Amino acid sequence: MRRLAIDDLDACIHLAKDRGWPPEEHKWRLLFEIGEPYGIDADDGDGLAACNVLTLYGDAHAVVSMVLTASRYTRRGLARALMRHVLDRAGERSVFLHATEQGRPLYEQLGFRTTGRVAKHTGVFAGEPSGTTRPATVADLDAILAFDAEVFGMDRSAALRRMFTFGEQVRVAPGGFGQCWRNDDTTVIGPVVADDEKTARALIGDLALDAGGEVRMDFDLAHESMIRWAGEHGIGEPWEVSLMVRGDDLPGDRSRQFLPFMQALG
Repeated sequence: MRRLAIDDLDACIHLAKDRGWPPEEHKWRLLFEIGEPYGIDADDGDGLAACNVLTLYGDAHAVVSMVLTASRYTRRGLARALMRHVLDRAGERSVFLHATEQGRPLYEQLGFRTTGRVAKHTGVFAGEPSGTTRPATVADLDAILAFDAEVFGMDRSAALRRMFTFGEQVRVAPGGFGQCWRNDDTTVIGPVVADDEKTARALIGDLALDAGGEVRMDFDLAHESMIRWAGEHGIGEPWEVSLMVRGDDLPGDRSRQFLPFMQALG
């Protein structure tokens, strides 16, 4: 196995398509910039046999994502080998990830436990502008980073600093901020961090209305009232995954973390 470089991006996208995942090139590029992608070359010479991405959040936390094995290489232990590699790289950090039911048994064997459930919801948002949020500027970034560090409990500034170039729009309100970004044919709303549901709804609604078309929101199932609100505004069709953690419980205030940046980053 080896650390991947940007020249391997096409191979990762090919591997994703092989497993029925969308290409998500924009997302992959961000993960290559701020994370550590690893892979195992296919012994038949055709691209990658498996890959994953480790993103470090300071000295205490990390997240694993994009765990993929080519369909012709399944059940050979490649995903396990790559997971062991990134867990060794993470060291004493607490590590989290989002797992499908197919992947969950492997992660449990590696010491992960389920701490929550997250569901992807999609649709075309129907509503009116809140009148309480505004487009953010780079001058807002320091305040955003300080607020996020308090609520998220980890240093994800490397990702947040890229919002103004990676995202379609960043909005702020008193007591909150949010972003939307383009992922293939869908606009993803996230992260959204706010002091209360009223502020979160204003940010989410304004971002979704500005985006137009189909949007995606990944809600923690603990946010029941937010999920009901989203459903009342045209956002549904949930698809669930497990939030899993290896090590200490995640820090921060999850009640104020309304939408993740993406499942690959939390």
